Amino acid sequence: MSRIGKLPIHIPAGVTVTVENNLVTVKGPKGEISQQVDPEIKVTMEDGILHCERPSDDKIHRERHGLYRALINNMVYGVSTGYKKELELVGVGYRVNNEGQVLDLSLGYTHNIYMELPKEVKVETKSERNKNPLIILESADRQLLGQICAKIRSFRMPEPYKGKGIKFVGEEIRRKSGKTAAK
Repeated sequence: MSRIGKLPIHIPAGVTVTVENNLVTVKGPKGEISQQVDPEIKVTMEDGILHCERPSDDKIHRERHGLYRALINNMVYGVSTGYKKELELVGVGYRVNNEGQVLDLSLGYTHNIYMELPKEVKVETKSERNKNPLIILESADRQLLGQICAKIRSFRMPEPYKGKGIKFVGEEIRRKSGKTAAK
């Protein structure tokens, strides 16, 4: 039995979950998220607790059992508490601003990069003197938030020699010594 799949999902107060035709919809104070579930995985709810069950021990059923339980749990946590990611711009002259849902990144290229974010993601930027600029992203959808963070990070990946680039706050960049260390 899948260790993740057999864990129950406790539904907090203020969150409603509906299961219709293999479509799980979760509503809460932070928003609403839907996920299509494999028809062979049964999602049942009783007394504020969700359970995922699989029909057999086939490899495909074992894989999807844990997957859908984790996805539904992420949805429940997202609409009740929400997810938050902070990105830090490390480098001389790197700047960031936002006007509504449009992110304006100045990353040392000849032009600024403008990125429009979906309405499900709240964005905030901080630029303080003698500190690296920050991008703070919040959303109820964990998958969408991770995808947007990866896209922003891809504009200027952290490099191992000087540590410049866009990184997560608290992330350790593995540093390399330059060519002078070879002597």
